[in-house]
Amino acid sequence: MNLIKHKDQRVAVFIDAQNLYHSARSLFSARVNFKEVLKTAIAGRRLIRAFGYVISTKTGEEKPFFEALVGLGIETRAKELQEFFGGAKKADWDVGLTIDAVRTAEIVDTAVICSGDGDFVPLVEYLKNNGRRVEVLAFGRSTSMKLKEAVDEFIDLGADDKYLLRVRKQNYARKEDI
Repeated sequence: MNLIKHKDQRVAVFIDAQNLYHSARSLFSARVNFKEVLKTAIAGRRLIRAFGYVISTKTGEEKPFFEALVGLGIETRAKELQEFFGGAKKADWDVGLTIDAVRTAEIVDTAVICSGDGDFVPLVEYLKNNGRRVEVLAFGRSTSMKLKEAVDEFIDLGADDKYLLRVRKQNYARKEDI
């Protein structure tokens, strides 16, 4: 089912911030331009809701990032980073994103999942079986092939630099050079 995008199409956007962050960092040594991601996800259609799934830490250093997402009109869903004995850490929003997508499905025509995580294939199948168009925006090189095949449309964020914010390395003069 390959529907054309039109301005009256109702869209919900689900952004797995950790997935995009880690992909951009490892593949491109860059950060994600969430403003451009959201703009592409909406594609001139009627945005019903946009959710951003984020992880908070004890230091709180991510608060400006959360505020920036809210400033873009993205409702943040925050979960604390779990730290286990022995140093293992876990930060996973798969179930929360899935529940929000299922709950929102009744009021939208299209669900846009911003994640390359193959764990979302059953969600994609559920949404499509219930008459919803499903699109994925993610970095192609780190996106599950099964997820790419399951969706109505896949947009590779790695194919266009507008989705990346390059981190500039500052060149400080050495003490000996001054």
